Amino acid sequence: MIENSEMKIFLDTAETDVIRKHFSTGLIDGVTTNPTLIRKSGRNPEEVYQEIKDIGVQDISMEVIGDKLNMISEGKRLFKKFGKVATIKVPCTRDGLAACRELNKEHINVNVTLIFNAAQAILSAKAGAKYVSPFVGRLDDNSIAGLEVVRSIADLYSRQGVKETQILAASIRDVHRVTRSFYNGAHLVTMPPDVFAKMYNHVLTDKGLDIFDKDWDQVIK
Repeated sequence: MIENSEMKIFLDTAETDVIRKHFSTGLIDGVTTNPTLIRKSGRNPEEVYQEIKDIGVQDISMEVIGDKLNMISEGKRLFKKFGKVATIKVPCTRDGLAACRELNKEHINVNVTLIFNAAQAILSAKAGAKYVSPFVGRLDDNSIAGLEVVRSIADLYSRQGVKETQILAASIRDVHRVTRSFYNGAHLVTMPPDVFAKMYNHVLTDKGLDIFDKDWDQVIK
């Protein structure tokens, strides 16, 4: 893939057929997964991770749960099994950030999720997170402007010279919030496949194509 943009797009799904379809466009940079949803589908999460890796995805967020020691041991095990494509996903809790700090010492990338304010993003950066994931949609659901939280984190990181931790906007439900997340300073946005598909669409594009098709029909006649 030719990397000519700092803006990165992740798919928020574990449906491997869908990932394969969209990854073939060359526009997808990574995948965030939810092992709970994978198990509900009847599949083993690690079989799914391997399939996503085999597709060619270079960055896969793999969630770990439990207390600090369990998150650390599971994070190390997943990294050993899947290598550098494994980004370990932990919650923004005391145990999650303690695990993040220990995994960072082992040069294992960590995605700290369930970020709802800039204070949590500060702690995550200090713990060595590769990514912080503010949940835009869930904030909106609770009458807090999710995009403003993205902007506040981006502004704070810029002012303080934070470069090692990137903002991964999550819980995205429409194309508008994809665009505004990047506009407000997100480095990456993870989104459901149907939102990614809608990024191609605009009524004027459709109208223009219709005109082109009609003009071409006249030419070939």
